[in-house]
Amino acid sequence: MANQVTQRSSKPVAIWLLAGVAMIIIQILLGGITRLTGSGLSITEWKPIMGALPPMNDQDWNIAFEKYQQIAQYKYVNAHFTLGDFKFIYFWEWFHRVWARLIGVVFIIPFIIFIIQKRFKKEMIKPMIILFLLGALQGLVGWIMVQSGLEDSELLYVSHYRLAIHFILALGLLCYTLWFAFALLIPNGQIIVHKPVRKFTNWLLVLLIVQLIYGAFMAGLKAAAFAPTWPDINGSWWPTHVQSLGEREFKGLSFLTDNPLVLHFIHRNLAYIITVLIFIWWWRARKVPGTGLFQKTRVLPLVIVLLQVVLGVLTILNAVHATSFLWLGVAHQFVAMLLLLSLVWLLFIVRNRPGEKLVLSSFD
Repeated sequence: MANQVTQRSSKPVAIWLLAGVAMIIIQILLGGITRLTGSGLSITEWKPIMGALPPMNDQDWNIAFEKYQQIAQYKYVNAHFTLGDFKFIYFWEWFHRVWARLIGVVFIIPFIIFIIQKRFKKEMIKPMIILFLLGALQGLVGWIMVQSGLEDSELLYVSHYRLAIHFILALGLLCYTLWFAFALLIPNGQIIVHKPVRKFTNWLLVLLIVQLIYGAFMAGLKAAAFAPTWPDINGSWWPTHVQSLGEREFKGLSFLTDNPLVLHFIHRNLAYIITVLIFIWWWRARKVPGTGLFQKTRVLPLVIVLLQVVLGVLTILNAVHATSFLWLGVAHQFVAMLLLLSLVWLLFIVRNRPGEKLVLSSFD
């Protein structure tokens, strides 16, 4: 990927990759809707071919509903569901799966065409293999995640740990696809060499990934509803009486990863820390001489993170209002992806190329 290919051969491949990026973003958002509506366990079977079609008549719908009635989620959470309620959650899980199949088709067909046209250069083979392996792994993890929820007689929702793994792998696939497209589109002349900027960006990216994991934990445990207040947490600045919730006590690492109020506290304060650090990054980066692309886009993380904070606050305040919470939560997830991609973009155009002298400035 380091070597540039000709404009004629790389542009169609790059457009194909960017189309994949857009479809993966939609797929991740559909995953968010699926989780927030509790739809993930509504389809109890995996049929790669026939599963592309939803139930086509009343009999098929009744059979699908009867199968759903056998799992713990229905028995302990949704026993009040009518067939109409079931159809609603079924739709989102079905749409999520069908969109995944469509992504596969959109990737495979152009891939074959590009092979016939001999558009793939030698240096593109390894990234292409990695891309397809990541896609296959994501599908496998998704099914394992759902299957675990169907087989466990006490599990009401998919494990938030598995959800976080599924989410982070999806983001990894998204970022890798975008990076691959950048490698084909962005000329070397637009890349600046600046070690301090790149190092700071790397740390921001690491911290953001931790925040995204906690965001998945929040969604998985429905933690927003445990403290639908802001700026305080249920009237306190520091969560109290959190050693146990209900009949459950939290000990060791589970205190930081399973306790909804603690997750809530960590997620909020990581957001504040990331916002401050991105402001510092922007304040320093604006003094760095760079290419036109760098100068025009270095403000993006700051703008996006400020919007993300506003959306986060609104999402928390509406946590007890199902409809508002759903769409604000999805918007919050979308902007989180934009923030991640903005940092990936800056990481791409600010890097160290072997044999080139570092640009020194007041950023140090």
